Amino acid sequence: MNVDCLFCRIANKQIPSEIVFQDEEITAFKDVHPQAPVHLLIIPNRHIAYLADMEADDRELMGKLVLKANDLANEFNLAESGYRVVINNGSGAGQSVFHLHVHLLGGRGFTWPPG
Repeated sequence: MNVDCLFCRIANKQIPSEIVFQDEEITAFKDVHPQAPVHLLIIPNRHIAYLADMEADDRELMGKLVLKANDLANEFNLAESGYRVVINNGSGAGQSVFHLHVHLLGGRGFTWPPG
């Protein structure tokens, strides 16, 4: 855990958040500044700052993050209408909290390319 990291503190329940799923490896919670009617963040509980920091040993963890996004899309009734899964890597790509996180967005239409 990185004691200065907002998402580490959420995963450790040191900061209140609307957690929708948590196990020993990952936590999913509602974004406090949602960009869609459903906007969830899915994070590894272990601090990994960037997608680019993942290593071969993290392959299974990455799969769990993506599969949980799919599970939550079904749970939040997004499967039929469609949903977007986003991972930003670095501030130039829009990453503002430097703890790897997967955005699950749905409940509205999206355009391409994203802004």
